[in-house]
Amino acid sequence: MRSRLPAPDPLLRLQASITARDDRLLGWLYDHGVLTTEQIAAALFPSRDFAQRRLRRLTTLRATDRFRPNKPDGGSYPYHYVLDQLGYEHVHAQRGLGPPRRDQARRRKQSLTSRADLPHLLGGNQVFIDLAAYARAHRDAALDCWQPASAFHSPGVFYRDGDNPQMMARGPTGLPRPDGAGVWTEHGRSVPFFLEYDTGRERLDVLTEKVAKYERLYAMTTWGWPALFHLPSARREANLHHRLAALAPTAIIATTTAELRAALDASPAGRVWQLWGLGTGGRIRLVDLPYTNAPYDTELPTPAPPKPDGELAH
Repeated sequence: MRSRLPAPDPLLRLQASITARDDRLLGWLYDHGVLTTEQIAAALFPSRDFAQRRLRRLTTLRATDRFRPNKPDGGSYPYHYVLDQLGYEHVHAQRGLGPPRRDQARRRKQSLTSRADLPHLLGGNQVFIDLAAYARAHRDAALDCWQPASAFHSPGVFYRDGDNPQMMARGPTGLPRPDGAGVWTEHGRSVPFFLEYDTGRERLDVLTEKVAKYERLYAMTTWGWPALFHLPSARREANLHHRLAALAPTAIIATTTAELRAALDASPAGRVWQLWGLGTGGRIRLVDLPYTNAPYDTELPTPAPPKPDGELAH
């Protein structure tokens, strides 16, 4: 009697089917929580149809899962993709993190689907997606690094040898908690940056306090990265620059708006950034932001593993 072969291990089956592009996508979902079909297609695939076919395959393999939030006026939004349990197991194996919790995917998906500020998370992710999409179309450009907010939540994450140790007394609430960070490269020049994504729902005082935290970081440490504020409207931007005139920060602060980018159909890589202190000198490209490379800037913080409850704190 012929003996039955054992059923293939689902993780091995997934790993046998995975591509380098899949690896990048699963890593993004691990670090950044959720991406829509449109975001994934724009950043990684030649067409939306191609992306949908591959996403269906990854979902069948239990690497990814998906949900569709309901619209307030009826209907639903496009599919939002998150990691399924095998996706967590794959990323943990790739990064040498040990096995994830057995309910990791379920708990994080539950947290994301009920998250009140999901549009804020997706909006911040969109800025990096737009950079990745630009890099796909321009051979001399690259999004070399995309770090989530969680990379900067650990106590002491900003401290480097030679920094003022008094910064440790400030605690995590006294220093910036950016919505993300990245390293953008064009024509051989690289610029690291912090991103603050603003939906316009916070008081302007909250934005100026964020600027003050970057000023504190620059005064007490070797960090000198530009801080980018992505704002919803020209009015919001003008009001922030009016406040900056009173603060007169020495930190590198640059702003753009969703209104401007939509009107110009412009990437965040383009000439859309208004640099504080430049006056009426016009807008500049991301890669042209003033920045002097520091010897520490290759030592980037490591994103913390997602918490079991799926928290992706702001």
